Amino acid sequence: MEASQRVEFFFSPGSRYSYLAASQMALLEEETGCTVDWRPVNGGDIRKLRRSDPFEGEPVSGQYDWSYRERDARLWADYYGIRFREPPSHHLDFWLLARAATAAKRLGRAADYGWRICAAVYGTDTWPIDETVCIALAEEIGFAADLFRATLEDPETERVLAAAAEEAFRRGAFGVPTFFVGAQMFWGNDRLTILKYVLKKRSLR
Repeated sequence: MEASQRVEFFFSPGSRYSYLAASQMALLEEETGCTVDWRPVNGGDIRKLRRSDPFEGEPVSGQYDWSYRERDARLWADYYGIRFREPPSHHLDFWLLARAATAAKRLGRAADYGWRICAAVYGTDTWPIDETVCIALAEEIGFAADLFRATLEDPETERVLAAAAEEAFRRGAFGVPTFFVGAQMFWGNDRLTILKYVLKKRSLR
């Protein structure tokens, strides 16, 4: 497979649109022959680097209104044939979720864990999504609880997570989910159609 067919998927487990996109990654690989590299990131860290956060204060546009985003996500989930639940509170520990996904990536299971933690937030009735839940999800895919907890608490995991945001920002990302195919960037769950088109077109060259 050519290097251009590697898709870097920058996602945040606390993002509803990352959850929607994550549900399609296996299908994207199957239909295009690409390899998806799951890159956990804290979306809030990217916004801090941009010094602009549309989620702070009143919505800057209808796109950021919570009721609109919930309706939109429900329609996308119905289209994909997956479950969607709006979390009981928008005050998620986004940093913990992204750090847990980063710990799993460091242990070599980014895709398996990434999907499970995204789905825990938006596709199950589990609440709250705390450290206990993060560790239980790790055990589901075969990690020993002590190993995962140690990796979760390792300062290197925090460093890797911060570096992911810095890299994504440096390459032009301004939110999640963001996909890169080489230098070409695609933002948003709704860009998957275009991403798939580009991958298929490249495979014909």
